[in-house]
Amino acid sequence: MAKLHPMLRSQLYASSSVTRTDSNTQMPAPLDTSFCVVFVVVDATDQWNMYLSPQKQAIPAFVLSAFLKGKQAARKQCFFCLLLSCPHHFLLCILEEPCPCALVLLGAHTRVLSLCTSACPCSCEPPALGVPMAELVATMVVGPLLSIVKEKASSYLLDQYKVMKGMEEQHEILMRKLPAILDIITDAEEAAAHREGAAAWLQAVKKVAYEANEVFDEFKYEALRRKAKKQGHYKELGFNVVKLFPTHNRFVFRKRMGKKLCKIVQAIEVLVTEMNAFGFKYQQQPPVSSQLRRTDHSTTDQEEVKEIINESRANDKSEIVSTLVGQANNADLTVVPIVGMGGQGKTTLAQLVYNEPAIEKHFNLLLWVCVSDCFDVDSLAKSIVEAAPKKKDPGTEAAASKKKTPLDCLQDVVSGQRYLLVLDDVWARQVQIWRQLKARLQHGGIGSAVLTTTRDGGVAEIMGTVKAHDLVALEDKFIKKIIKTTAFSRFKKAEERPTELVGMVDKIVERCAGSPLAATALGSLLCTKTSKEEWEAISIRSNVCTEETGILPILKLSYNDLPSHMKQCFAFCAVFPKDYEIDVDKLIQLWIAHGFIQEKQVRLETVGKQIFHELSSRSFFQDVKQIQATVEEIVYDGSCYSRTTCRIHDLMHDVALSVMEKVCALATMEPAKIESVVTTEESSQSEWLPNTARHLFLSCRDPAKKLNSSLKNSSPAIQTLLCDTYMSSSLQHLSKYTSLQALQLCSQRRSFQLKPKHLHHLRYLDLSRSRYIKALPEDVSILYNLQTLNLSGCESLCRLPRQMKYMTSLHHLYTHGCPQLKCMPTDLRKLTSLQTLTCFVAGSDPNCSKVGELGNLNLGGQLKLRNLANVTEVDAKAANLVNKEIRELRLTWNFRWDYYETSWRDNEEHAKVLENLKPHDGLHAIGIQSYGATTFPTWMTMLQNIVEIHLFNCRKLVWLFSGECDTSFAFPNLKELMLKGLVCLEKWWEIDNDGMQGEAMMFPLLENLHISDCVKLKALPGHPTFPKLQNVCIKKCPGLATTAKSPKLSVLKMEGREVELFLWVARHMTSLSNLELTTIEQSTDTTSMGAENSLREMVNVKENGNDQDFPLEVLVLKDTESVVSITELCACFVHLQDLSIWSCDVLVHWPETLFEGLVYLRKLLIRHCNNLTGYAQASVEPSTSPETRQLLPRLESLTIRSCESLVELFNVPASLRTIDISNCSKLESTFGRKQQQGESVSSIHQGSCSIERLTLYSCNGLTGVLHLPQSLKRLDIDNCGGLTSLESCSPELPSLEYLELWECKTLSSLPDGPQAYSSLQHLRIRYCPGMKTLPASLQQRLGSIEEEYVDARLYGYKPRPMLLKPKTWKYVCKG
Repeated sequence: MAKLHPMLRSQLYASSSVTRTDSNTQMPAPLDTSFCVVFVVVDATDQWNMYLSPQKQAIPAFVLSAFLKGKQAARKQCFFCLLLSCPHHFLLCILEEPCPCALVLLGAHTRVLSLCTSACPCSCEPPALGVPMAELVATMVVGPLLSIVKEKASSYLLDQYKVMKGMEEQHEILMRKLPAILDIITDAEEAAAHREGAAAWLQAVKKVAYEANEVFDEFKYEALRRKAKKQGHYKELGFNVVKLFPTHNRFVFRKRMGKKLCKIVQAIEVLVTEMNAFGFKYQQQPPVSSQLRRTDHSTTDQEEVKEIINESRANDKSEIVSTLVGQANNADLTVVPIVGMGGQGKTTLAQLVYNEPAIEKHFNLLLWVCVSDCFDVDSLAKSIVEAAPKKKDPGTEAAASKKKTPLDCLQDVVSGQRYLLVLDDVWARQVQIWRQLKARLQHGGIGSAVLTTTRDGGVAEIMGTVKAHDLVALEDKFIKKIIKTTAFSRFKKAEERPTELVGMVDKIVERCAGSPLAATALGSLLCTKTSKEEWEAISIRSNVCTEETGILPILKLSYNDLPSHMKQCFAFCAVFPKDYEIDVDKLIQLWIAHGFIQEKQVRLETVGKQIFHELSSRSFFQDVKQIQATVEEIVYDGSCYSRTTCRIHDLMHDVALSVMEKVCALATMEPAKIESVVTTEESSQSEWLPNTARHLFLSCRDPAKKLNSSLKNSSPAIQTLLCDTYMSSSLQHLSKYTSLQALQLCSQRRSFQLKPKHLHHLRYLDLSRSRYIKALPEDVSILYNLQTLNLSGCESLCRLPRQMKYMTSLHHLYTHGCPQLKCMPTDLRKLTSLQTLTCFVAGSDPNCSKVGELGNLNLGGQLKLRNLANVTEVDAKAANLVNKEIRELRLTWNFRWDYYETSWRDNEEHAKVLENLKPHDGLHAIGIQSYGATTFPTWMTMLQNIVEIHLFNCRKLVWLFSGECDTSFAFPNLKELMLKGLVCLEKWWEIDNDGMQGEAMMFPLLENLHISDCVKLKALPGHPTFPKLQNVCIKKCPGLATTAKSPKLSVLKMEGREVELFLWVARHMTSLSNLELTTIEQSTDTTSMGAENSLREMVNVKENGNDQDFPLEVLVLKDTESVVSITELCACFVHLQDLSIWSCDVLVHWPETLFEGLVYLRKLLIRHCNNLTGYAQASVEPSTSPETRQLLPRLESLTIRSCESLVELFNVPASLRTIDISNCSKLESTFGRKQQQGESVSSIHQGSCSIERLTLYSCNGLTGVLHLPQSLKRLDIDNCGGLTSLESCSPELPSLEYLELWECKTLSSLPDGPQAYSSLQHLRIRYCPGMKTLPASLQQRLGSIEEEYVDARLYGYKPRPMLLKPKTWKYVCKG
């Protein structure tokens, strides 16, 4: 006879379906264990009941037994495993067979299945049931959610303000049940990885935990509301509070919340009953702080791992670099694919190639874009454009680019440039999209290349133009090095490593199958294990990486080994798109906002940083780096000095998604092309936003429209909403955002779109870059839970809410980059939790907070104090900066520095204020602006840890450092020094003019030096030897003379006398790669002699070395007074690739002698050379040798601006791709005289047959016919009034894609031919009255061109576009 399992017996006794009613009491019916089949009935509400065989018709046990035994013999599996594989029967089998504990529901109701299933005692692998168990490897995280509920339920605020009055009994039950679940939750999470019933139970717990969190958030908010009311907030708000608090009536609140709490308690009780049936075991968990190991070594480990990988991939790198450089003369675009398995190191190899000096030297434009699975041509083109360096002098081009398509902008970026574009992680086999993209990329210069990484060989076949580089597995010796480096990182010496563990490394190596990511993940995991048994367990649990499974099983194993709170923190990162650059501080603030970090003894931000570093050390985060703000960003935009960012490897991102796929939703493309990580089977819901979604990230165009349409038919409890693009439309369905805890909006509207009354649970609010918002609504101050408020970059923001003092939960307030902000709200000192305040504006109004209110606030990080003219000495002292751990401090006496400002208030007052604003000794960066005193306080010379010093417009400052301090001090850690507008600065130290008397080297670590507008400064400080100096910019300092030596100097931008300039160059010729020289005075006999001597010194250095010793590639010369100087200077640098000559009035004729030596030059810019005309008369005679006429043989780009006397060009080489000429009013020809003399029209173009882009602006000297090369792809002619006709030796112009003619008043005809303009996609012709109609071939193309903007009269027989006839609009603009 079969025996009932005790677990099922207890459930059957408790079931109402198997009870009988006696005369007086209801007692459990005795069980007849002769029956071995139990039916399970599942009703529509997902409630299940068990029935014994006598009550229902049942399959006889012997029939089922015989059936299963037959299958067992055939398949050689144990009885338990056969039961698992038996489909489509709604029954439980209790049979006394080899597996007496087998209680299995056969079918799809997995919740009941695992509730009644014990572990199989045999060693075989049970077959998967329904969903494969492998998909459940990444452990579900529920424990931290319950901990958050428990923490909120036990808050002292609930008792203090009696918000749970009348609900004490339910509260007490809940406080008993929650610890019971928490005791076993770890065991349940582990069981869920291989028991579907446990997973289903955890999902139910998770759902209830989310609901309970919201309920207790409401209790907490009510408590905070009552607290604020008691303190007078209602009165000060000054409007009808009933609109803000519709449920503020205590009776209504108690009744409403009582129902919600009862529902939660009932659900918890059911879960506890089910929990007992599982028999989960208690596992004690250490506190969070004790689970954080020391990660001081993690950065070192990562650097060592990088070095190992660099060594292992040296041959691969060399091969790819050779391929790319070897295509230097290839006119077609080269595409090199790197193909390999995920985690094999494709991206790392691409980075090695990208950062190789030979690559940086060979290409003049480097671009990197991550593609992933979002291969949309417009968004990809936009990403490439954004990756390009920003132009310093964009002019009207920036405004014009706003009207261009992303593909047009991409073409502009690459045109004429020899570039390397890395397309990382390409997935999609999109042939048509790649063709569109490639058509624009082909406009680059000769030798341009694309390096792409992909896991898909099919992608490589579509994109590649050369053989793909197949990335093979890393050799075992390198995998072994990686594992040892990470696993034994806590041991400083190799001999300290445990021998028995070292001996197990070889076995672990086999598991990695040559994947560096797998090796790093496993090594980081093993670093947390100290015993042989733990290592063996990891070895057994880690599957061998295969081509089919990849390394995901190992990564999931690493994830499962994390403590629960770390799992939750990392899994949340699934909300970000793949390869997204994550701001680390923002990420930690989001963790805290959602309550993922629960710690009472240590500041939450500190614990958050420890968690981040721990996850980083385990390879969950990568590319952790500190980004420094540029000087322009600091001064004009108010940006932070620095911020830390990171990324997540796409496979690690997959691990996070496997845990959060039903909770996170991403919209990362254009609205019509959105893909999401969630799916839903219900047709009534939005495709990308199901009701299970709680964390949303949108970076599509106008995310408000997407949200509005999606929320019409769904009501998810959205907790996180991160919109990374500008939001121009208004949000609707505002009441559906009541669950929000974190919100990021970048609004283009003038007001805050959401209503604070719907945002009671909000902890994180980021409105940064919302440039049109002038003020936040006053009722923002009712957001009592708000912890982070980011208003940085809100350029129009004038004021903050006056009642901010009631926002007592506020930890971080970002107000930098808000130039219109006039003051800070009153009583700022009451925000006692405030840790970050990036900008404090000292107002003159008595209702504003004074700087002294910062005194008791425990601030750190970045702080800027603005309008210090309104600050007194007393307030400055009360601010107590010396006791605040501020790392970056900026002090300004007015917002914008002004060279012409002459009125100053009492200078002594400035000095007293600054003296009392002495910062903490740990300060890393300081900026002082518009300071009006003559000296700095002594504490300026005592900043031992200072790394950056920026001084702007301190117009009265005479010396920097007081003589009262120790002159042996040398700023040992200073890396960046900027002095700008210190017009009275004469010397560095008060006591002497030559610097320090001691032996210490001044600024031994200085890397960047920028000095400008310091007209009285005579010398650099101390003994001017700067061993680390790499970047120097000295401008408008006519008296500055120096003999500085910097062996690593690579970038020099300097204004001065030629004698000084050439001496600087002579001392650094072997290290300079980028040089800009500006001459600032007229020559005299004496200065000319000195300049000649300095130039001779340069020539001597050149003669004593070889060409390879002088790496200069970029040279800019301004106001040079001698053509000889230019020629000899250029002759010293034979590898010059980019030459710009500005304002050189002595340049009259094209310097053929100079050009003959520049055989590697690729870019030439001539600007404001007013006397330049063209060839000298003596050079008119044609040369007998064609080779000698070829100047600048590698030139690809020629730009000439504002050369008013220029008549003709030189003989342009065949390599030229781009010509851009503007404001040359006397120019008569776009080709050299030698190219035209005695030659036919068709032969004129022999020397310029490769020109692809021609731009002419305001060149009225060009008259008559302009001959165009047939290779032309883009033609822009603007304001050239003398042209009458455009002609080409090939009238077809087969390659022309872009044609723009603007204000060419006499132009009357264009080339024509049967197949002309076949490639044309963009046409703009305006204000050309001489042109009566378009050529017939161009007429036929109208309507099929992507973008048309043409005067209406030119349409001929085509319908004239009319405002009230939309069908005719297509003839004007399509796109």
